[in-house]
Amino acid sequence: MGVKAARVVFPAADRAEIAEAVAEILATGMLTLGPYTRQFEASFAAAHSAGWPAGEGPHPVATASGTSALEISLRAVGVTGRDVIVPANTFYATAAAVLAAGGRPVFADVDAATFALSPDTLRAACTPRTAAAVLVHIGGLISPQADDLGQVCQERGITLVEDAAHAHGSTYQGRHAGSFSAAAAFSFYPTKVVTCGEGGMILTGTPSLADEARIYRDQGKGSFGANHHVRHGYAWRLSEQNAVTGLVHLRRLAEFISRRREAAARYDEALAALDGLVPLREPDGCQSNFYKYIALLPPGADRARFKQELAERHDVRLAGEVYDLPLHRQPVLAEFAGPSLPVAEEICARHICLPVHSDMRDDEVDQVVTAVAAVYGALAGV
Repeated sequence: MGVKAARVVFPAADRAEIAEAVAEILATGMLTLGPYTRQFEASFAAAHSAGWPAGEGPHPVATASGTSALEISLRAVGVTGRDVIVPANTFYATAAAVLAAGGRPVFADVDAATFALSPDTLRAACTPRTAAAVLVHIGGLISPQADDLGQVCQERGITLVEDAAHAHGSTYQGRHAGSFSAAAAFSFYPTKVVTCGEGGMILTGTPSLADEARIYRDQGKGSFGANHHVRHGYAWRLSEQNAVTGLVHLRRLAEFISRRREAAARYDEALAALDGLVPLREPDGCQSNFYKYIALLPPGADRARFKQELAERHDVRLAGEVYDLPLHRQPVLAEFAGPSLPVAEEICARHICLPVHSDMRDDEVDQVVTAVAAVYGALAGV
């Protein structure tokens, strides 16, 4: 049997529980901003509670998507008419959220060891108009320089925000994703470690920012049910059906991460024998959820052919890159392109993502390793 790029895991018992809850939701007519949303918010915050200063959170706000969670966070910290630093090797939605919040994206290079902003690349991208910077946890890896980035931001009067779309349950030195910035945005898109179909979550240590986020997510209304609008908000509410799906799935977060880390360790051991194929290593203190297992092909390798050979000859399909075309080379963002960003350009061109599933079997990992070794050896002439 083949190995798919991704697999959404909902055991039968979970599907039955969700179906029963959805029937109840439909019977009551409480379809949005109800008890399941509040339970999901509280449970997600509890699952990401390590590392926050005492009494400072996390305060959760559920939203319709990860993109809306990031846009709301940027609106709440105030970026209108100002620059926001974004790493070049992130998904389009990171830049789109900046634009929708009224900011101007400024693309920055990254550290090849973490795929994230570094203090040096952050400083190089700063302008007199910089209001905020977005730290993206690519593949679920939290950079060990997160606190250093926060210090640079503090020195320059810049607000640090986390795009934690990939980082459910990830930690650095025992601190959860979300605890390194003013606000963090998580995504529950179907491929994420925890999903509710569509949805997002904001975590913040500032109660007033959480209050602002709740206003923005509900059409900018001062209170639920009132025709009294105090912000330029939008329909960014999470449905109760999505909330209960996320609530049930969240219970398996530790189980899912454990299995993903076991698969990643098996990859690490096997790929060590392939000279020139270099995995993205976890720095000391990092505990990734391995939303993605990232490895770098040798310079000049034909990634498209590599992936094609894996699929056609071995029935192994790789997960999507993170990401194959950097933001400053995206046609829709051409007006913000700026200078060449060599590290981001190189890692975007060279990396691959091996499939990692939350219920991945050892035989599937071994099938991927065997296929990668065969194709890599053939293309490298060894």
